[in-house]
Amino acid sequence: MRGPKSTATIAQKKLNPEATKKVKTDKSVTKKEKASNKNPGAPKRPPSAFFVFMEEFRKEYKENFPDNKSVSIVAKEGGVKWKAMSTSEKAPYVAKAAEKKAAYGVVLKQFNDDLNETSKEKSASTSKSSSDSHDDVEQEASS
Repeated sequence: MRGPKSTATIAQKKLNPEATKKVKTDKSVTKKEKASNKNPGAPKRPPSAFFVFMEEFRKEYKENFPDNKSVSIVAKEGGVKWKAMSTSEKAPYVAKAAEKKAAYGVVLKQFNDDLNETSKEKSASTSKSSSDSHDDVEQEASS
């Protein structure tokens, strides 16, 4: 006989709400940890060839359609045009993106070098043990 499912099988299939809350909190902690690993002073990544193209496309599109205020329509039109372009038409944007990427590499290397120098200076100033500083105080006091 086919009838409604018993409440026991339905209850077994339901998730424990406390277990789902724990999972959600664990995920939020990991997101916060990932966000805290980023350095706010680090240089921004360079734009890809598509975004270099979109900078130019937005200007042209706004000149042709000044009444359009929708960002999503401009982005969709840009995406359609980008897909329709051949590789030879995309070449100037790819070249500009490569130049920006090379400049970013130089800036990032300089930033990392500066960061390493400051961390070395901090570690050198804090590496002096408390006994060494105590010995310096005793020498000053005795003289």
